[in-house]
Amino acid sequence: MTARAPRADALRNRARVLAAAEQVFVARGTSVSTEEVARSAGVGIGTVFRHFPTKATLIEAVFRERLRRFAEEADQLAESDDPAGAIWTFLGRIVEVAAGKQAWAEAFAAADLHDALTPAREQLPRVLGVLLARAQEVDAVRQDVTVPELIALMLAVSRVPDQTADGDPLRARILSIVLDGLRPQPSTE
Repeated sequence: MTARAPRADALRNRARVLAAAEQVFVARGTSVSTEEVARSAGVGIGTVFRHFPTKATLIEAVFRERLRRFAEEADQLAESDDPAGAIWTFLGRIVEVAAGKQAWAEAFAAADLHDALTPAREQLPRVLGVLLARAQEVDAVRQDVTVPELIALMLAVSRVPDQTADGDPLRARILSIVLDGLRPQPSTE
């Protein structure tokens, strides 16, 4: 007996559930019920469980899809004709993605889903290395900067609160300061 390809409506329903789950999880955290995800997707709870037998598999699938899109974006940036713009854009995206990852990290720890992070752990340094080398070739980034340093800087910036108590955008300001520090400094000779 051969396996049949999934029906088009089943694929659409799966995509709707994933999109709704991502929106609900980002807005309200991963502790939201699967019933809420089903309502948001406009499907029955049985449809959710048919595609994702447990909440942990749903969380993992949403996170993997986010990582897939992020990797796709990174690969496109690595082929950009503007190496300086590409690295600044990517570093900003790292901060953005990492800043929203705390709730995901907690859900992953609770569900023991650390293996889902493996592709990102492998791809991020590779793509960032390509972007960094290209940016250094055009003298957009200091020559002494390394990939591990960039990752550490972006993770540190991602932990900065989004806004000050007054509502001023703090994380964006800190990122701007860090990016300025990555640029080659003019010679003082």
